[in-house]
Amino acid sequence: GEVRNPKRNLPLSLGLGVGVVSALYLACNFVYLSVLTLGQIQTAPEDRVATAVVAVMFGPVAPKIMAAAIMIATFGCVHGLVLSGARVYYTMAHDGLFFRRAGGLNPETHAPDFALYIQCGWTILLTLSGQYGDLLDYVIFAVLLFYMLTIGGLFRLRRTRPEMERPYRAIGYPVLPALYILVAGVIEVLLLWNKPAFTVRGLILVLLGAPVYLLWRRKKG
Repeated sequence: GEVRNPKRNLPLSLGLGVGVVSALYLACNFVYLSVLTLGQIQTAPEDRVATAVVAVMFGPVAPKIMAAAIMIATFGCVHGLVLSGARVYYTMAHDGLFFRRAGGLNPETHAPDFALYIQCGWTILLTLSGQYGDLLDYVIFAVLLFYMLTIGGLFRLRRTRPEMERPYRAIGYPVLPALYILVAGVIEVLLLWNKPAFTVRGLILVLLGAPVYLLWRRKKG
């Protein structure tokens, strides 16, 4: 709602963002494979492949270099999630699916203060609940599941609302979206197979949202 010329800037930012991240990701993996053997990558201590690579390239100072890089990346990630996450609660409140107060804005800063407070409290609880790796395993499964549902919504809207205005083009539709759902589904199955303890818990957390959603819908009705 606050993006200027969203019909142009949203697809452009998504395309550039995904393109740059993909290029960096492929470049990093090229470096990993150039410095380490496949066996060394598979047996890297605590699965920290990047740290193992930097250790070969820079020696004992490697952990400090990686710690600094991770801190910079983490702050950048947190910045984006804080900005976008609170807006989700804000929109849910406007749809009657969350606390009404979360739909308000600070009159001076125009920021969803209450939604930010809720996000802050929940984040603190998650941080104190376990290790980062455990939280990541919980999140990856749930995030991929919602990505698949979002792409599935594209097919449903094309069928149920063919007259709806579509300011964005779905490039490669229907093959590319269907391929994404297929690949993401395979990853979900592999996660359930290889890390059932974490993925099942993540799935349970997602399913707990279903009765909450129904209660809010009932309250709204």
